[in-house]
Amino acid sequence: MLEISHISKTFNPGTANAKKAIDDLSLSVAEGDFITVIGANGAGKSTLFNAIAGSFITDSGSISLDGKDITLMPEHKRAKSIGRLFQDPMRGTAPGMTIEENLALAAGHGGWLSRVSKGDKKLFRDKLALLEMGLEDRMSQPVGLLSGGQRQALTLMMATFNPPKLLLLDEPAAGMNPNETAELMKTIRFVRDHFDMTVLLIEHDMKLVSGICERLTVLNFGHMLAEGPTSEVLSNPEVIKAYLGE
Repeated sequence: MLEISHISKTFNPGTANAKKAIDDLSLSVAEGDFITVIGANGAGKSTLFNAIAGSFITDSGSISLDGKDITLMPEHKRAKSIGRLFQDPMRGTAPGMTIEENLALAAGHGGWLSRVSKGDKKLFRDKLALLEMGLEDRMSQPVGLLSGGQRQALTLMMATFNPPKLLLLDEPAAGMNPNETAELMKTIRFVRDHFDMTVLLIEHDMKLVSGICERLTVLNFGHMLAEGPTSEVLSNPEVIKAYLGE
């Protein structure tokens, strides 16, 4: 489904500030996989996601999605197949619009409620009810009034209207309090269990991801440190040593 082959990326090459963020990295993701990429700050996690999303072109190597080479494809064209949830919950929704308007936007109505049928509104309510946050009773409220966890959960639910081939979750719980984090992890588990989506999640807290992903990929200074089933990777002495040394 997603094939990353021997990619490398150096920022500010040829200068005193040169930094090799990714070094000869390869990763294979099958359709329907739920994989978490973990690593300390500077390990290359976000750089990997930016490479997949097309925020920059890698120095070497190739990236393909569904058998199509996207290595040189612009970011805006990749966005049709690759969805992304950022650390900042403000980036995934329109805060000045209501919950219903945001859902209408995700459903392809351009945010115009005049184009939303009674059936659409019922679908919106039913989807929100699945989150068990009471948002189905707050559809006329601006999204900006929601907590960070609620906004990220809403963004995840919006992604299920027109599911991308690949969904990138870029440390979506960053900066949240324990209650918000618990809400979001519950939503991520729900998306994992009920929607046919291939998901890559970035996280630095192993405790958060140990119960929700099938495979772990551990990066360390741009290199692959370990990759495989979650329980196997978490018991890897090299992984434990790297985290104890943070």
